[in-house]
Amino acid sequence: MMGFSWSVLADPNTQWILMGCMLLGLMSGMIGSFAYLRKQSLIGDTLAHAALPGICIAFMLTGVKSLPLFFVGAFVSGLIATYSITVITRYTRIKADAAMGIVLSVFFGIGIVLLTQIQHSPNGNQSGLDKFLFGQAASMIHSDVYLMIGVSAVIVIACTLLFKEFKLLSFDPGFARGLGFPVGLLEQLLMFFLVMTVVVGIQAVGVVLVAALLITPAVSARYWTDRLGVMVVLSGVFGAVSGVIGTLISTTTSNLPTGPLSVLAATTVFGFSVLFAPRRGVCAKAIRRIRGNEAIRASERMREIQRQDVRLRKEESL
Repeated sequence: MMGFSWSVLADPNTQWILMGCMLLGLMSGMIGSFAYLRKQSLIGDTLAHAALPGICIAFMLTGVKSLPLFFVGAFVSGLIATYSITVITRYTRIKADAAMGIVLSVFFGIGIVLLTQIQHSPNGNQSGLDKFLFGQAASMIHSDVYLMIGVSAVIVIACTLLFKEFKLLSFDPGFARGLGFPVGLLEQLLMFFLVMTVVVGIQAVGVVLVAALLITPAVSARYWTDRLGVMVVLSGVFGAVSGVIGTLISTTTSNLPTGPLSVLAATTVFGFSVLFAPRRGVCAKAIRRIRGNEAIRASERMREIQRQDVRLRKEESL
């Protein structure tokens, strides 16, 4: 088994896919922690679905299948989506979650219409845009991995240097504004990093599943710690491990896609965290509940013994 595993990892194509999925899980987990704490779990899903129209428009304008152009189109479309959410929440009474739902539905609907139009065009069969719906990690090449390396380096450095600012923004933006921090700029910067992560992750896991890699590792890490720094690191580790597991299973098993397997691996880590986390896990809570009930019963027995002792002393005094 070990020899077989090493022979699989010796394939250069597998190495590129493994590194790409690992980096995607790492940066998704780290930046997704702040989105989760800000109660913006839907934002990753919104940005992913909003990227589809940009990809389709980039193909319609150029007529060629170029991943850099697709990334540019998705990036611009994602920025427009984030600006739309900001405008809706700022100038209307609509809450942020409803605004994200509206933007998600509208942009994804436009993307599906454009995708259908492209598929019925003469060169539609050569576009391969349907792969962006569910992802195709096997199509990643070294240039795509280099892009992921650059983006992950930027996100890791930003999360390190701006950790204090992002921490205040996540827990108490009003207090951060009172201290003089540029809250609006920090919010846009955090959204910018989310857009970057979503755009580079679409090729691997698709617009449908990329949000899972943003939120699932962060939720899993939250079960293990109360410290934000540890949570961000754990979330990145959980995301990276999920990417590695998904790639290895996909490589050693035929006809299984890498992206969905990575999401399933992240879900497995989440399930393990829910069950076995030391403080918030179901098993830990059940053990504390049993011990608490035993302590209560022991206390009741002690009080009953004390009452009986008092009664016997009264009877003896009589």
